[in-house]
Amino acid sequence: MLRWIALLLLLLLIGLQIKLWSPHGGMPEVRSLRVAVQKQTDENSKLTQRNQALEADVHDLKHGDEAIEARARAELGLIKPGETFYQVVPKSAASAVAPPVDDGTVGH
Repeated sequence: MLRWIALLLLLLLIGLQIKLWSPHGGMPEVRSLRVAVQKQTDENSKLTQRNQALEADVHDLKHGDEAIEARARAELGLIKPGETFYQVVPKSAASAVAPPVDDGTVGH
């Protein structure tokens, strides 16, 4: 009788080990789920920060004329009446935008 109980317990232990280390529902799946949860947590953290920044922008736009003016100047290039607009172009950008000079030669 004791042998049957020991055999039964041994078979139960083997069955549980197989279930524990199998790819479906075992330790590998637990590891992959932990990785997925960590990735989602990181993404949620980034999105929370973005939402807070957007919420601050909305608050500034609703309650302050300075924010509206700054956004209009930066995004739309607007200036106030009586102001003079100056655009400073760096030398590297100016040479990249300049058209090529035609020297009259044909070929490459």
